[in-house]
Amino acid sequence: MNPRVINVTPTNNYELILEFENGEIKKFDIKPYLNKGIFKRLKNKEEFKKVRPFLGSICWEGGQDLCPDTLYEDSIPYTKA
Repeated sequence: MNPRVINVTPTNNYELILEFENGEIKKFDIKPYLNKGIFKRLKNKEEFKKVRPFLGSICWEGGQDLCPDTLYEDSIPYTKA
């Protein structure tokens, strides 16, 4: 089982900075999802920025969520510049 999300910070470029329970910080690009179904609503940056951690994953007010394994496996290591 992959580590779970404990904190999420949205960026202005539709990316999520994710902090995992094992201490890793990674970046996940949400842009490939923005033209799909329920995720279209997140094109509105105000809606996108309402993301929050939820049960080891993330979610938005509109019910959008992603599998915690997808978040971990499809994200890349992130270090602050």
